[in-house]
Amino acid sequence: MRTSAGRLRSINVEAAPSERWYTARVMRPSAWFKCIRGCPQRHPLSTVIYRCPSCDALLEVEHDLEALRARSAADWRGVLRERAVGPWPHRSGVWSKWEMVQPEVAPENIVSLGEGNSTLLPATRYGASIGLDELYVKHCGTSHTGSFKDLGMTVLVSSVKQMIADGGAVRAVACASTGDTSAALAAYGAAAGIPVIVLLPAGKISAAQLLQPIAHGALVCSLDTDFDGCMRVVQRLTHDPSLYLANSLNSLRVEGQKTIAAELLEQLDWQLPDWVLVPGGNLGNVSAIAKGFVELRALGLVDRLPRLVCCQAAQANPLYRAFERARAAGRTISEEDYAAVEARTTQASAIQIGAPVSLPKAIKALVDTDGLVAQASEAELADAAARADRCGLFTCPHTGVALACLERLVDDGTIAKDARVVVISTAHGLKFSEFKTRYHQRQNDFPSAHANEPVAMGSDPEEVVGAIHRLLDETAS
Repeated sequence: MRTSAGRLRSINVEAAPSERWYTARVMRPSAWFKCIRGCPQRHPLSTVIYRCPSCDALLEVEHDLEALRARSAADWRGVLRERAVGPWPHRSGVWSKWEMVQPEVAPENIVSLGEGNSTLLPATRYGASIGLDELYVKHCGTSHTGSFKDLGMTVLVSSVKQMIADGGAVRAVACASTGDTSAALAAYGAAAGIPVIVLLPAGKISAAQLLQPIAHGALVCSLDTDFDGCMRVVQRLTHDPSLYLANSLNSLRVEGQKTIAAELLEQLDWQLPDWVLVPGGNLGNVSAIAKGFVELRALGLVDRLPRLVCCQAAQANPLYRAFERARAAGRTISEEDYAAVEARTTQASAIQIGAPVSLPKAIKALVDTDGLVAQASEAELADAAARADRCGLFTCPHTGVALACLERLVDDGTIAKDARVVVISTAHGLKFSEFKTRYHQRQNDFPSAHANEPVAMGSDPEEVVGAIHRLLDETAS
C-alpha cells in the first residue's frame, strides 16, 4: 500500500479484490492530527501524541476535504450503498467510510468485528406516548460488545496494528473505563493479538461489563477510585510511548464514533433529523457526532446541521452547569463557564464523570449545532427507561437519561410535535440487568412508577387460568 519512500500510491480499480474499494486511479486521501485551538503544526496519525505540544490543547483528526470532494455527493451516496453489501470488512458501518475515517490504515490491518450498521428503530408507540410524530432510536448497543464504543475501537486498534506493521514499538494499549470502553478495547485487542490494559473503578461497573475484558484476556486493574481517578492514572501510565492510550482523549476514537451521523442519515434516506439527543459523560460522543455532521456538510451530503442535545445525569452534570451559567449570562457557552464537579453515584454509571476530557470539543459541538444541554434526575431516567421498555425498546440507563431529557423538552415546547428526532442509545439494556432488577423490585430510594413484578400462582390449571383472566380484566379496566 506504500512505496519504499513511504509515499502513498494510487490503486487501480482492477487490483486485487481487497483493494477495489479504494478510489480508482487517484491518490489516497490523507489525514493528520491538528490542534483544536489552531496551532499550525500537523502530526501524522502514526505519531504517539494526544495533546498539542505547543499549547497542550486537545488534538483532532483533520481530513483533506478537497481530496474527498473529488467525489460528488451523489457518488458518495452510491459508494456507501454499494459497500454496505460488499466484501468484509468494507461493509462495516465504519470502514465503508474508510476515506473519511482513517485512510492511513491498509485493508490487511483493519480489525473489524462487524461494528456499525446498528438498527435505527422507529419508536412509534413510545413517541406517540410523549407527543412526538416522528421519533427514532439509533440502537448502537446492537453491536459486538453491546455499545457504541466498538465504533471508535475498531479505528484505534486498526491504527495501532498499522503502526506495528510499520515498525512502531507499541507494547500494549491501555484505557480507563466505566465499563463499555474496556469491553470494546479488550475485544478488539484480542482480535488483533495486541495486549490490553484496563483500569476500572472498583465496584462501580456492572457485572456484565466487568466480565467482558476478563473474558478477552485483558490485564484488568480494579482501582480504589472513581473514573476520574482511573483517568489520571492511565494518563500517567501512557507517558510511556510503548503503552498507547485508548480513551477518547485519543482523537482516533472520535473518527469511528462520528460515523453514527452518516449511518443514521443513510437509514433515513438522507433526510436530516431536526434534533439528535446524545447521553453525555466524557463527552467524546457528542463531539464525534457533531464532527460527523459538520464534515458531511462540507462534502455537500447535507446542507444544514441538526441541533444536538447533550443529556447528562443530574448527579454528574458539569457541562449542564456550564451551559446554564452561560445561558443565565445571556451568552454562548465557552470553556470559561466550565468547572469540574465531583461526580456522585448515578444509575447511569458510564456517564458518572465529573471532569470530562473532551469538554472543549463538546463545547465546540454545541456552538456549531446551536445545541442544548439537559439533565435528568435518577427517578426521571429510571422511569423514562421503563416507559420505553414497555414499548419494546429495553434501554440502558444512559439512554434513559436521553429519553428523560427528551420528554422534558417536548413537554416545555422546545422540541415541536412534528419534529424529526433521533435519540442515540449508547448500550444494550442486557448489560445493565442490575439496573432493571432494582427498578422492578422497588429497591431504589424513589418510587418505581412502572414496576412490574412476577405474580405468584399455584399449579392448578383452572386456578391459574382464572387468575390470568382476572389480571387481564384489571389491566383492561
